[in-house]
Amino acid sequence: MTIVAMWCRHNGDDIIGANGGIPWNVSSDSQHFYDVVAGQTVVMGRKTYESLPGQTIAGCPIWVLTANRAYELTDAAMHRIVTGQREIANLLDEDGRDLYIAGGAAVYALFMTGKEKLKPQIVVDCVYYGELTEYGGAAAKITDSVAVLQKSYRRITPFYEADKVRSTVWIRKGEFVEQSVLKRIVKILERDTTVCAE
Repeated sequence: MTIVAMWCRHNGDDIIGANGGIPWNVSSDSQHFYDVVAGQTVVMGRKTYESLPGQTIAGCPIWVLTANRAYELTDAAMHRIVTGQREIANLLDEDGRDLYIAGGAAVYALFMTGKEKLKPQIVVDCVYYGELTEYGGAAAKITDSVAVLQKSYRRITPFYEADKVRSTVWIRKGEFVEQSVLKRIVKILERDTTVCAE
């Protein structure tokens, strides 16, 4: 079983979203996300779920992390409600599936700082260097998760750059990483990008 976190944050302030959306529009980054999670089990919070087009990702089982057991899912056959880390750990133990963490900020923090067993072995860190679009209200930031990344993980790839987004892969220090999972992710990130050392 491999747990993978993947995010795209804004350079300098670690913003990942605002008002239920992302304050930039980079189609190549979105495509990389969908390619990485294709066919995988994905966990996300309710707001992230509601931000998905059609509230789904084709072919992906989605676990929606919410305390509301009565929350209405768009696809009861492919999606399920999970209420916390204990339930997620039990589900993972049942079948040993890989799990991809897709946000939002509180969900990233839960996995990056929570139970040892559920900390991601792999983090795909994508950083957007462009301008933010106008947004009102509070922005969602992952500064605490980035601090954990920089302390407890090591970068193992160069930067893959496209459309003002630089992506790189980190693995948890001292952790065994399933090579087939890692190779699949790197192969996706390498597509249509420029490789940069720094």
